[in-house]
Amino acid sequence: MPIDNHVMTNTKAERVRRLVEATTRKHREKNGRFLIEGPQAVREALTWQPDIVRDLYVTVDGDAPDAAFANATVGSLAGLAMAEGVYVHKATRNVIEHVSRDAQGVLAIADLERCRERLVVLPETPSPFIAAFWQVRDPGNAGTVIRSADAAGCDAVVFVGDCVDVFNPKVIRATTGSLFHLPVAHMDEDAFFALCDAREASVIAADVYGTEEVPPVSLPDLIRQGDAVDGAKAVLFGNEARGLDDALLARADVICSIPIYGKAESLNLGTSAAVMLMTLAMSSRIERM
Repeated sequence: MPIDNHVMTNTKAERVRRLVEATTRKHREKNGRFLIEGPQAVREALTWQPDIVRDLYVTVDGDAPDAAFANATVGSLAGLAMAEGVYVHKATRNVIEHVSRDAQGVLAIADLERCRERLVVLPETPSPFIAAFWQVRDPGNAGTVIRSADAAGCDAVVFVGDCVDVFNPKVIRATTGSLFHLPVAHMDEDAFFALCDAREASVIAADVYGTEEVPPVSLPDLIRQGDAVDGAKAVLFGNEARGLDDALLARADVICSIPIYGKAESLNLGTSAAVMLMTLAMSSRIERM
């Protein structure tokens, strides 16, 4: 696939306008395209799902047809894209930054429906390890927890209820490419619990207080019992501000809290997800922590 040696210089050009449109949900759904920003996320998309990438936009120094790539990283990504049959477009730094201040010299446009079809296919593993998040609204948090689930070796991520759009550029950027490594599905509460029933996965609700009827078990105690380590499991985390509703806690098999040994009142969602998922992941790989 060739590279377009014409250098894009006009921030008001039609192609640039379409790139900017991909930053909004309305236009993503209308045009069926979404934006991937930054070298790491673009590299992971080209490596793991190259067929979803439609065009790559890279920064060059100057506006001459033979202008050099802005740096070696940009050049290597251009080479990777061309090897995968992706058309590469050159642009000035001003044009790239007009679209995104977080691009670090590289942008990609990808096929929304094709990626969405891949994300919703949950693996038929015998003992799935699922990370689930209820009503997550902050894009940075959503991206961070996807990254944490990927690092913990989760088989899938499920966003439950009214959550942020996973194709929001801020979400994708915060995943640093993990979005392209594992399924990330979205479903309502009943569908989530039906999924867990079908996969015979116990639901571990992450919550500090529990309910009047069911107090939380501390994470170390849960690990010692072994129930959370063996077999299929889905760890359900709550909204950043409100946590999990009592109605959801009542449907869980166990409620678990992370102990705090210092003076901090609580942990934020991203930290809680990283601690609990990684603890369960490590515990499943050794006899006991």
